[in-house]
Amino acid sequence: MKNYVLISFMLSLCTAVLSQMPDTIKLPPPVRQGGMPLMQALNERHSSRDYTDKQLSDQQLSDLLWAAFGINRADGRRTAPSARNKQEIDIYVATAHGAFLYDAGKHSLLLITPDDIRGKTGTQPWVRVAAVNLIYVCNKARTASADETGALINAAFSAGAIAQNVYLYCTSEGLGSVVRGSFDKNILNPLLRLDEKQVIIMTQTVGYTKGLSF
Repeated sequence: MKNYVLISFMLSLCTAVLSQMPDTIKLPPPVRQGGMPLMQALNERHSSRDYTDKQLSDQQLSDLLWAAFGINRADGRRTAPSARNKQEIDIYVATAHGAFLYDAGKHSLLLITPDDIRGKTGTQPWVRVAAVNLIYVCNKARTASADETGALINAAFSAGAIAQNVYLYCTSEGLGSVVRGSFDKNILNPLLRLDEKQVIIMTQTVGYTKGLSF
């Protein structure tokens, strides 16, 4: 009986905590100055596959997402290019605290689920350990081409540019990163609540690595 009461209490506590999680998390303003010189970052850029479970700070997550595809001009244009400025790529962010959609306009995270789905974002064992897994999703309703093949090619170009921004930020910050094509869309689509107009293009893992000292 005591065990039943304890379990019931713990379940109620977990439900209460999750119900208090805000639907929108405002990120701190990104730091847009400093960092490693560009040519040095390019020289040191590499892929990492040996992550620890150390989490990113709120400031690091803010800077990461702004570098990836944040707004860098008053007219709403972004840090990475897209065909005819359609900005068809959305970035979904999987962390230990849940999965979110990055809203560049408000520089905020919109809660999709409070569940930790990092382990579902790829087939490699380390995706569930790394601090962040980014999922790049093309919204076909916002593409420059009416032809689906052309639209997805354009989206792949945009996602590649975003991924390189992430690589360069991670190199400058002393973080590891690797872009990945190994994921199961049949698992991820319902978890991220994607519809038929949304297509996952690629994923990218970010975090602290065992091979680096901090």
